[in-house]
Formats: sequence, structure tokens, C-alpha cells
Amino acid sequence: MPVSAVVAPAPSDVPREFADVIRAHLPELTEEMIGDIQASVPEYSRPGDEKYVKAVRRAVEEALKQFLNRVSDNGSGKGRLLEVYRAIGKGEANEGRPLDSLQAALRICARVAWRWLALESERLNLSRQRMCAVGEAILVYLDEIAAAAAEGYAEAQIKVAGELELRRRRLLDLLVSDPPADPRAVEDLARAVRWTVPRTVAGVALAARSPGVSARPALPPDLLSDLDRSDPCLVLPDPEGPGRAGILDVALRDWVVVLGPPVPVQEAVQSLRLAREALTLARRGVLACDRVIRCADHLSTLIIFKDEALIKVMRRVRLAPLRALRPAQRDRIAETLLAWLQSGYNANEVAARLHIHPQTVRYRLRQATELFSDQLKAPNDRFELEIALRARALSAQR
Repeated sequence: MPVSAVVAPAPSDVPREFADVIRAHLPELTEEMIGDIQASVPEYSRPGDEKYVKAVRRAVEEALKQFLNRVSDNGSGKGRLLEVYRAIGKGEANEGRPLDSLQAALRICARVAWRWLALESERLNLSRQRMCAVGEAILVYLDEIAAAAAEGYAEAQIKVAGELELRRRRLLDLLVSDPPADPRAVEDLARAVRWTVPRTVAGVALAARSPGVSARPALPPDLLSDLDRSDPCLVLPDPEGPGRAGILDVALRDWVVVLGPPVPVQEAVQSLRLAREALTLARRGVLACDRVIRCADHLSTLIIFKDEALIKVMRRVRLAPLRALRPAQRDRIAETLLAWLQSGYNANEVAARLHIHPQTVRYRLRQATELFSDQLKAPNDRFELEIALRARALSAQR
């Protein structure tokens, strides 16, 4: 609930005499509160750190000052009080201190104030009822400033988190920029977002499996991501480390994921480029996308589809003998010949791979040898023939 919605009575029941005692002994009371806070709250126990000392002193002095103002003006200064403690809460968040440390410090201030009240109650001739009223006023006041500090703290955390995310996205942009960014700019921004520059990275290209994907995946903090851009992507540090690539399988089930090859940091853009090319092939049905696609497992396919116009020419030239066959026969001969070239010319292995009888393999290979006799003699010709057959097989999968 916003602090502005908190309804609490002003500490008007506090006797003016007690307020006068606080005012008269303000320096001693301030020092006692600061001493108790530093003795009890580790985050503020840094007497040699001027920043921490100032933060504690400001919180205590403002608490006492605004309490006295509330007593004297019957609560008319409440708005100022809340703004002061919103600012204090924001300062604590910006300094990276936990909110419960500030709240513990405020409780200590209330305890010290109550201790002074107990010591002065007899001299001030306070009744039990008046003592209870003062105690309640102190607790109400404590709730008000604690709620204001919590609101300011939450606002600052949201702002800091937003700025940090923007800087992390900027770092990702620098890593995958083309031409590559100045390494010093990358190092400076990495230091600002507390990202340790790794030895290697991998670019990761993504595509939502369905338009309705809205849940944000839980990703490790060292993985840079931007899922809101038109071409969502990630940068995965140390992709060859134990279990690193497996993170993507678990966290991104609702996405088609392509992991680029591991590269030095300055070549991250090349890794992401290959990942995006593989993602295009996955969308066309050339690569299966039921699991994370690893570019390192499909480099030859990426090469084959790098220049499709050239591959069409190669297929037309190298596979010309197949045009004389019927479509079904053409497919059988091409499949068997490709398996034979990939299997080191072992007919038995081809039979096992295609789940057909070895005699059938030998029959088809005799036909293939007659058709491609000229291309099977020279190593370069066999290499180009295998590329053409691979391209034909991959195209047929679409």
C-alpha cells in the first residue's frame, strides 16, 4: 500500500515538556542513537567510512527533527516528513544497503527515545495513560517513516534495475555490432554492469514458437539478453564450460534456439550471424528445431546454403545424369550414391544406413557408376558431387 494511503494520528498527545527535553538534549540523544545503531547494525558499523557516518547521522537527525515538528505543528508537516524519508530510502537503495538495515536503525531510535521517556517520566510527572499515549505516538511515527523509506527504496530499486537492464542491452549491442566496437568501450561498459568479460562467447538467435509467448524465461545473470527486439538474441559467456549450453535447453522451451559457435569475444557478431543463418534454415525446415540447434553440428549445411545460386548451378552440372531417370529411380540412386560417398565406399555400411539389402545397394551402385563414371575418378569431382547430392537431399526435406 502506498505510504500516502497510511492513516495515522499525529503525535499530538506527546507532552510539550517531553518535546522540550528532547530539544534541550538533542546532541546527546543524537549521539546515543548513532552509537547504538553502529553497535547493533553491521551495515552502519563503519566509523572510518564518511559516507556511512553521514547516512546514519542524517537519518537520526531528520527523525528527531521531524518528530519535534510533528509535536509542535499537530501533524501539518507530515508531507515534508514523508518526502524526507522517501529520499532516505532511495539513498539506501542507491548505496546498495538492504532495507532491513535502515528499518533496524529506526527501531533503535524509537527504543532510545522510549528509554529517555522512561527516565524523564517521573520528573515530568507523567501518568501511566500519558506514558502509553507517548509510546503509541512514537510507534505510529516509526511506522510512518519506515513506510515512507520503504516506498522510496522500492522506487529506487525499480529505477536502478531499469537502468542496469538498459546498460546490459547496450553491452550486448556493442558485442554484436558490425563492425566490432572498440574493446575498451566493451570493457568499460562490462565493468559498469559487473559483467566479467569471458575468454569466449557464443551468439544465440531466437524465435518464439508461437505468437503468444509472453513469459520471460529465467536466465542466468551472466547471460546477456534482449528478447524485445525484432530479432531476439543472447550472448552466452563461456559456452564450452560444463553445463553452459544446457542452460538454453531448460530455460527456453518456448523458443526456437540456435547456438552459434564459440568464438573470442571480439568475434561475437560472427557467431550470432551464423546462428541467425541457421535459424533461417530452421524456419524453412532444412534443420530440425525440436531442440537447441548447435551451429557447430551443421557447419557443412551452412556452407552449402551460403550461396544457393551457386549450389543450383552445381546441382545442375553435377547431377545432370539423373535427369534421364524416372523420379522414383532418381531418388533411389541419389540417396544410395550419397550414402556410399559418405560411408567411405563401403556397401555394407550403406545397406545398414539405408535399411536395405547389400545386394540392392550393389545393384544401385552399378547403375550410379555407369551414370557418374567420369565424376567418380578425380577427388575434386567426387567432392563436388557429394556437395550437390547433399544439397539435393537437404532441399528434399523441406
